[in-house]
Amino acid sequence: MVDTKSPSPVISFVRPQRTLAISLTGTQCALQCAHCAGHYLRGMVAVEQADGAGMSSCLISGGCDLRGCVPVRSHLSKLEALRAGRRLNWHVGMIDEDDVSAIAGLVDVISFDFVGDQETIREVYGLDYTPQDYLHTYEHLCQRFAVVPHLTLGLRGGHFSGEYLALEMLKTAGLRALVVLVLIPTPGTRYEKCCPPHVEEVIAFLAEARRRLPLTPIYLGCMRPGGAYRRTLDPLAVRAGVDKVVNPSRSAVAVAQELGLQVQWENECCVFPKL
Repeated sequence: MVDTKSPSPVISFVRPQRTLAISLTGTQCALQCAHCAGHYLRGMVAVEQADGAGMSSCLISGGCDLRGCVPVRSHLSKLEALRAGRRLNWHVGMIDEDDVSAIAGLVDVISFDFVGDQETIREVYGLDYTPQDYLHTYEHLCQRFAVVPHLTLGLRGGHFSGEYLALEMLKTAGLRALVVLVLIPTPGTRYEKCCPPHVEEVIAFLAEARRRLPLTPIYLGCMRPGGAYRRTLDPLAVRAGVDKVVNPSRSAVAVAQELGLQVQWENECCVFPKL
């Protein structure tokens, strides 16, 4: 594989051990999306039990309602208390203006899942939105907050469907960084028997993203298959020019050292700037 030039000779490897993942809805999600079905909410702490001890930041997330919105106005007093001395990264979904105003003083960064294909939106989430709706919400959020879009490759059952269009839409709109994720076929979901996209497809996308966004930080995020898939993907992603890798394989660290990159380690969600 031809190495793709990164905007920086520095690469960050992230183990987000100091970010507490909090669910505002416990394990409940009205959408029961094809790739998740609430599975990943089980790994979060319910907001009622969250105390933040020993943590320097929090991810505020939860299940969505039937509009695709996380109920961000629930438990605001609890979140105000948790914010003291901590940075907050919010996953908000298709948020409306009232909710934006309600959380304005509690946001350090927004993580926004972006989708570039209407059929994927309908099949995965059961929502009747278009990519333009996602773009409108993204642009509106960018007027108020630091926003980092997330793209899940192979979201539609392991098949690419709108990812390159989403990349172009985000490039045109402008972005401060891009987090790239990869579908994990998850037990108990409609996509449990699917395969993730081929590693070669993922690397081709990362290389193209690097080409189209030569100065934009690109991160390989935490949601991607593990095991042999990750051991194959991660070092190739380093060669393709990503700026951060979350929970990297040892082979990724070895390749970074081989390439002469300056390695730094971080311990919070990848969307937070290193302090």
